[in-house]
Amino acid sequence: MTFGFPDMEWKALKDIHLSVREGEFVVLCGPSGCGKTTLLRLLKKELAPAGRRKGEIYYEGKRLEDWEERLLIEQIGLVFQDPDNQIVMDEVMQEIVFGLENLGYSNFEMRKRVAEMVHFFGVEGLLRLKPSELSGGQKQMLNLLSVLLLKPKVLLLDEPTSQLDPIAAKELILILERLNKEMGMTVILVEHRLEELFGVADRVLMMEDGKIVYDGNSKAVITELYARGDERFIPYVPSISRLYMEKEVWPRLDGIPLNVKESKEWIRTLPVYPALEVADADATKGTGRQRVLEMKDVYFQYEKKGSMILKSLSLDIFKGEFFALVGGNGSGKSTVMKACIGSIKPKRGTVCYEGMEVSKLKGRKLYERMAYLPQNPRTYFVHDTIVKELEEAVVRHDVKNGTAKMEELMKAFNITHLRDRHPYDCSGGEIQRAALACMLIGSPDILFIDEPTKGLDPISKKRFSEVLYRLHREGLTIMMVTHDIEFAARNAQRCAIMFDGEITVAGTADQLFKGNYFYTTAINRATRSSNVYEALTLEEAIETWPAPTFT
Repeated sequence: MTFGFPDMEWKALKDIHLSVREGEFVVLCGPSGCGKTTLLRLLKKELAPAGRRKGEIYYEGKRLEDWEERLLIEQIGLVFQDPDNQIVMDEVMQEIVFGLENLGYSNFEMRKRVAEMVHFFGVEGLLRLKPSELSGGQKQMLNLLSVLLLKPKVLLLDEPTSQLDPIAAKELILILERLNKEMGMTVILVEHRLEELFGVADRVLMMEDGKIVYDGNSKAVITELYARGDERFIPYVPSISRLYMEKEVWPRLDGIPLNVKESKEWIRTLPVYPALEVADADATKGTGRQRVLEMKDVYFQYEKKGSMILKSLSLDIFKGEFFALVGGNGSGKSTVMKACIGSIKPKRGTVCYEGMEVSKLKGRKLYERMAYLPQNPRTYFVHDTIVKELEEAVVRHDVKNGTAKMEELMKAFNITHLRDRHPYDCSGGEIQRAALACMLIGSPDILFIDEPTKGLDPISKKRFSEVLYRLHREGLTIMMVTHDIEFAARNAQRCAIMFDGEITVAGTADQLFKGNYFYTTAINRATRSSNVYEALTLEEAIETWPAPTFT
């Protein structure tokens, strides 16, 4: 299979040879723009992209084009990355039966299927709601339920956990594992969040530049990556497996841990390390810290008769700190950020920036002090090239030596080669760095970023982390909303957890995340209550554990 998009010389897929057995759980990963989503959508005939295609796709021994269209619609289901792109009706119950109604199923058959699936998913309380009232996790479950009502044999999923909090992501993966093991359903999943998936997958495919470069079971692929020292893909390996490969003197293929249970079994074979003496690292203590942003007793609701999204919320952000806000889908995190930048006005309470209410910092004064990077950075761009957007930012902020500053930022963010590229032709990581460069032209005092790792592959995430580290070191105050606990633990000085519209607790990453069941990292689950130093991140474990010794 070779595929290229119209009017583009480069090929999105190059000479792909792939066979998937019935009942396999296949995980497809690789850098943004490598062709994963294109390959997945070609397997769903009705949603296949337009372009030049060479080669054939066979389903159960017969070309896709030779199958009756209705059968393919039912037997091959696709769940999109963005749940809002798949929802078409204005009530949950209507959305659930939409596919069945369009295919002409009887009322009896629809009722039977809906009753079974709604009970399986436990969503009886959502049936009369509007999709707009659901959280991101609930919307994704709704989309999956709607597809499963057609009883597909093959389930295709494009980054289904990218917008989910840790608990909702875990629930979705467990459901997919049950569908695969208990129903024998074939699952082909494109994903960047891989910590849980290597242990579930029968097979891992890694792609680069339109080609499949690694293909095998999880442990075989990990072994091959380390044997070759392939730094392009080692960051894709789950952290508990990487820890084993880094610290085990004689790593064996059958000994590679793919989940916390297996990692704990390996850790029990290691020498006992004495506990580290940890200094008091409470980021909220200390005198003389300048409060930059203060939210006090804030209440907010989007609709007059709707429920309160923020309730008695109070929050302080200090000058020069990196602050991360985590919490479940629908807990109010993004609403907090909107209140901080003045795009919404609280019903009660105050939001102050350097002692002055944000609502009174109108126009240019507010605009120059704050920068906001939304979940989808593409919405920032209005021009057809990156360089035009940067030039517009120079004029807007009246920057002296604007051309020199543009070149400096493009070089610092490694986007010089993208200067004449259309924003929509850039990968997720590239467009994120380009949007940041545009925002920093005006030298803001504080940067707000909403779900910055959504849709980023591990390499892009690492590069973005390095960019944020450099900006923070230079004195920029950063507030981040994220579902990515590992990213928050690796980067943030101080974190807070939101629940039901309130800040439940705040503290350092160690204080907040160590010891949790879900709002923590795989490394912490594996290392706590063990004979080794308890760690929160892979880097911390590698740094604090003694070097392996040969016996």
